[in-house]
Amino acid sequence: MRPILLQGHERSLTQIKYNREGDILFSVSKDLVVNAWFSHNGERLGTYEGHGGTIWTVDVNSTTTLLITGSADNTARLWDVSNGKCLTSWEFNTAVRRVQFSEDDKKVLLVTEPRMGFPATLQIFDIQNGLTEPVSPEPLAIFHPDGPKITVAAWGPLDKHIVVGRENGSVALMDPTVIYPLTVLNSGLVTMEGSL
Repeated sequence: MRPILLQGHERSLTQIKYNREGDILFSVSKDLVVNAWFSHNGERLGTYEGHGGTIWTVDVNSTTTLLITGSADNTARLWDVSNGKCLTSWEFNTAVRRVQFSEDDKKVLLVTEPRMGFPATLQIFDIQNGLTEPVSPEPLAIFHPDGPKITVAAWGPLDKHIVVGRENGSVALMDPTVIYPLTVLNSGLVTMEGSL
């Protein structure tokens, strides 16, 4: 297999994400641009422009129709993958460091960082009709975590839980319907059988 070199960013990459089928790769970086690439040949499919700061995070839904990004410009944006149109933009007090679609593609979780006296947040938004109707600017749920900064968050199987990783190495399993920790593992090293 011959490697393919993708040249479309001028600054360092912050995240890459394949769609479910593996035929499209999305890349984000510190240069304010989201790129979409055909993974089989490295051809650039298009760009998504509109952020005013480093883009830290990206995710694509299971049908490759919606894309979500989070940025240091204190916004998260929902995009139409097919035409690059920004469908909605949410504004926050601090940078958005993590975004992810739920398994059923009806919700997204967003994690903002603590900065300038503002607490970190984990927020859940309803986007189930994102391509056909305006998305609500109000979150379904919001959680202000105490303790170490959240560095990563992901939906668990069937969207029944959210797994949160923190700066100190602890992991918390959360119920997204009530947003409180169910289980907290405080070890810096966690061993699990199977996968989440």
